[in-house]
Amino acid sequence: MSTILRVDASIRPQGSVTRDVTTLLEDALLEDHSGAAVVRRDLGMNPLSPSAWPAAVSAEHAPDADRTIEARGLATELADELIAADAYLFAVPLYNWGVSQHVKNWVDLLLTEERFAPRAEKLIAGRPAYLVTARGGMYAPGSPREGWDHSTPWLQRIFEDVWGLNLQVIEAELTLANVNPAMAGLRDLAAQKLDDAHQSAIGHGKSLAALLRAQAA
Repeated sequence: MSTILRVDASIRPQGSVTRDVTTLLEDALLEDHSGAAVVRRDLGMNPLSPSAWPAAVSAEHAPDADRTIEARGLATELADELIAADAYLFAVPLYNWGVSQHVKNWVDLLLTEERFAPRAEKLIAGRPAYLVTARGGMYAPGSPREGWDHSTPWLQRIFEDVWGLNLQVIEAELTLANVNPAMAGLRDLAAQKLDDAHQSAIGHGKSLAALLRAQAA
């Protein structure tokens, strides 16, 4: 059986573009590969404690030994989840031009675990991963906000360079066009970009299913 780790970061349980697009990918995958199981880590709805990372960093020097043990145990649990998975779905919206604080906390805690320390062997290198991101405005080359997305490049650095994953990025832009009167003229473009993201997600889901089926054969 193939195991997929899905990590969500949206703080919106309903109406989240990253959740919806990632679900399309997941559904396409499961439709074509019934032998896959999805493990879920919802950082948006169930964020990790903000005190876990400093406690884990402090290790034996932490004044609260119980808190340190708990934090290190959580880091081990997160590392075990990553290692046990055959593929990864990361649903991470752009918040205030930067990476979600919940995802940053998750990554920071993982980096305290010896198997995911910056100079450790890349235990999950080469495994397929998909980053679904959504941006309320336009950040494409030539747009006024070009270069303002400080989330996607950072996540690519972690997932590709630090962990060695084979990463594909699915992007949706102008997601606020339907609710922002100032963006009314961009609604047709926003709809096209969302449809492109939907089709990309479905295509990647089917491709991942084929890959996992081949690996299991």
